[in-house]
Amino acid sequence: MNKSTLAVIIYVIGIIFGALILDIWGAETGPKSLLGALWTAIFLIAIYYSEKKEN
Repeated sequence: MNKSTLAVIIYVIGIIFGALILDIWGAETGPKSLLGALWTAIFLIAIYYSEKKEN
């Protein structure tokens, strides 16, 4: 399993956790809603560096 696949799996698990447990897509907006954007930014950085290391 390469690093980019592992990053995608961890990202999906994190998004599911955020949706079901933290309710980040609830009707109320607040600091919790920024967690989804932050998690996506971390995911994009991880994908960038994992692909950069492979090449």
